[in-house]
Amino acid sequence: MLENWALGLGLVTTSFFSAIGGVLLLAYLPGKSRSNQGSIFAELGIGTAMLFDGDILVDSSPGARTLLASSHTRGSPWIKLMSYLAPHFPELDTHLIRLPHEGSITLTSVKGGPEALLLQLELRGGLTRLTLVDPEKDERLPAQDPIAHRAQSEELEILRLTMAKAPMLVWRERADGEIIWANTAYLLRVGETLPHGQDLTWPLPRLFGRTASAQGASGQRQRITLPGGKEAWYELIGSSEGEGRLLYAVPADAAVLAERSLSEFMQTLTKTFAHLRVGLAIFDHQRQLQLFNPALLDLTDLPVDFLSLKPSLLSVLDAMRDRNMIPEPKDYRGWRRQLVELEKAAASGLYEETWSLPSGQTYRVIGRPHPNGALALMIEDISNEMLRTRRYRADIELGQAVIDEVDEAMAVFSNAGQLVMSNSAYAKLWNHDPSTAVNEGCLRVLCGHWRSQSAPSTVWGEVEIYASNPGDRTAWTAEARLLDGRLLDCRFAPLTGGATLTAFRISDSTGATKPAIAEDADKRRALG
Repeated sequence: MLENWALGLGLVTTSFFSAIGGVLLLAYLPGKSRSNQGSIFAELGIGTAMLFDGDILVDSSPGARTLLASSHTRGSPWIKLMSYLAPHFPELDTHLIRLPHEGSITLTSVKGGPEALLLQLELRGGLTRLTLVDPEKDERLPAQDPIAHRAQSEELEILRLTMAKAPMLVWRERADGEIIWANTAYLLRVGETLPHGQDLTWPLPRLFGRTASAQGASGQRQRITLPGGKEAWYELIGSSEGEGRLLYAVPADAAVLAERSLSEFMQTLTKTFAHLRVGLAIFDHQRQLQLFNPALLDLTDLPVDFLSLKPSLLSVLDAMRDRNMIPEPKDYRGWRRQLVELEKAAASGLYEETWSLPSGQTYRVIGRPHPNGALALMIEDISNEMLRTRRYRADIELGQAVIDEVDEAMAVFSNAGQLVMSNSAYAKLWNHDPSTAVNEGCLRVLCGHWRSQSAPSTVWGEVEIYASNPGDRTAWTAEARLLDGRLLDCRFAPLTGGATLTAFRISDSTGATKPAIAEDADKRRALG
């Protein structure tokens, strides 16, 4: 009985453990099957391999996924792979085009030698398989794919070289301000600031104040004083990284020099404009006043505090109108419309106008466009000039009225032989009105006209020679006979500035001369 009981207990125990083992085996086998179904490359032991359908990634090995994950190129897996392979295989695109015809291609990277990479291209069933092989596989790293490790190493080397060649200063600092890393440009600049014979120490010296670097405002400008008094300007840009900061210092010497030159140029312009008698107002592309000189204050009576507020062009003109410094229009709407047209005309460089003010002053206003849409408005007081012009015109009109009352036919020619003045007796005698026959104002042309109205004579040729000789000349007289038989007494005399006076009188039958106007009156009486 005891043996049977022991045998039964053993069978039960054996069955229990067999059942548990079976359950564990069933649980293990599906899991292993599922893991094997994750990738077709899992059982092949291939390091870096990818399978593409066109440019769509179908499957990849763990090493290939590591390679793609380490790429900083944005885009699809195909773009990331091409960006990595292009430097090693420059003619890869050509071989991909040939792949459908050849089926399989093996390429060697351009580096060659022991560092060469092998790229195997295969096209099977419409899918493209790319396999990267490193002939010098590092057996000391069995847990890491050599291709992915090589890609990461190359990228690290590129980043190091990039930071070493960067012209800007780059450094990292802790929250307490201690510098924990700096690029080559920073180290070289620190070396320039050290006293002669002193070497770099750790932690690195600060080039910029901690307050400046902690602010981190983009475009913040700081200055470094180098040995010898030379200054170096930088613009600081910073960003927080955990408890520390990453900072960049971009050289700004050219920008500072340009701003100083511009400031000096503006000061020179301001001093120059201050001595001009012409009022100058410069408006920007938004038509806001940016610059004006003292003469503008005198000419417009506008207060300096008003102009310092940078008013608009229309506001300036409105203020001038309130002070009667603009011609008063018939209607306000029309005047505002004229202001808009003034702005348009000035912007195109066509505006120039004379303003007659109610006070009796006369202004010349000129608008000129400037680069970037700016506008310059110049106001000049030409009251004295207009007064002189009016007086000159009045003198000319008075002189013309005087010679018109002279009986003798007179014509005056400039040193260039151009007709500058004649009286009414001349127009009646020769049937020539200079105001209507402008093209006949030349002495040579008029001599031809006189010649056609008189008998053949050498007088007109002598007149041409006489008028063309600007040297010492004396007055002389001559006679000519008109086609109607009347005798004409001619007188020629030099005037100031090389001008020439020509005068004509009709002689009566007794030999005495008769003015052309009087002779014309005799004719009218005879006809009457």
